[in-house]
Amino acid sequence: MGEALSVVVWSKQGCHYCEEVKQYLKEKKIAYQTVDVTNHDDRRDILEIKYGVRYVPIIEIGRGSVYESVTEIGIPYLEKVLNRVQ
Repeated sequence: MGEALSVVVWSKQGCHYCEEVKQYLKEKKIAYQTVDVTNHDDRRDILEIKYGVRYVPIIEIGRGSVYESVTEIGIPYLEKVLNRVQ
C-alpha cells in the first residue's frame, strides 16, 4: 500500500489564482491543506527561502518525503505535476 498523496496550497485571501487552484482540487476530489500567507510575512519568507519567490499560489505535491512544487501560475502546471505524482 502506497503512502497517501499530500497536497499543500500556499495562498492568501482575495487571490483569484489561489481560489482557482482550490476549486480545481475540490472538483477532482483531491484533499489539500492550506497555508495562508495573508498578513504573515514570515510564511512568505519560507517561500522565498524554499523557492526564491514571495508570491502565491505555490502548491506542494508528494508522497512521503518526496514531493514536487508548482511555482508557475495556471492549472496546466498543476495537472502536469499531479499526473507525475499520482
